[in-house]
Amino acid sequence: MSRIGKSPIPLPTGVTAEFDDHRMTVKGPKGELSRQLHEHMDIVIEDQVITVRRPSESKAHRSLHGLTRSLVANMVIGVTDAYVKVLDLHGVGFRIQPQGRRLSMQLGFSHPVVIDLSESISAEIETFVPTGENNYLSARLTLRSIDKELLGQTAATIRATKKPEPYKGKGFRYRGEHVRRKAGKAAQTIAQ
Repeated sequence: MSRIGKSPIPLPTGVTAEFDDHRMTVKGPKGELSRQLHEHMDIVIEDQVITVRRPSESKAHRSLHGLTRSLVANMVIGVTDAYVKVLDLHGVGFRIQPQGRRLSMQLGFSHPVVIDLSESISAEIETFVPTGENNYLSARLTLRSIDKELLGQTAATIRATKKPEPYKGKGFRYRGEHVRRKAGKAAQTIAQ
C-alpha cells in the first residue's frame, strides 16, 4: 500500500468536496478549485473525510494512488489557507512595479521585463534601500494563490527572468535559498 495514498484527507469545517465523473471540486473560505483526476482512481467522501482508492496493485495504479491523494490534499489546503511563495530580488537598481495584473521589472536589461499574472494570484511588493557591501536586497515579491501548481510555476517563471549569479548574487532567489558564491578573478590573483 502507498503510505501517502492510503492516508485519509480530513475536510476542515467550512470546506465541501464533490467528486463527479472523475472531476474533483473543492470549495472553501478562500475560493473554489476543480481538477480532472485520472479515470482509474476512485475518490470516496464520507463523514468529512476523503479517501483515495486504487483498483489494483499494478505499478501504474500504485504510482497514481499517491499522486492523486497529494493533488486532492493540495486542493483542500489551498481553499483553506492560501499558498505563499516569497522571492527576494538582489541587485542595485533592480525594481519591480505593479501594473494592474502585470509586473514590470527593471533587471539590468535594456528593456523592462513584463510578466502577466493569473487572476487567482495576488502579488505584494516591498521595496528596500540597499544596505551593506554584499547585501543588495532591492525588493521582496510575495505571491499568494489557492492553486499550488499555478503558484509554483509563476514563481519559477519570474525567477527564470534573472537567476542569481554566483559572483555578486544578483537576481531573484526564493526566500531562504542559499546561493553558492564564487571568488572571482581578483580574489584568485591575490591568493596566488
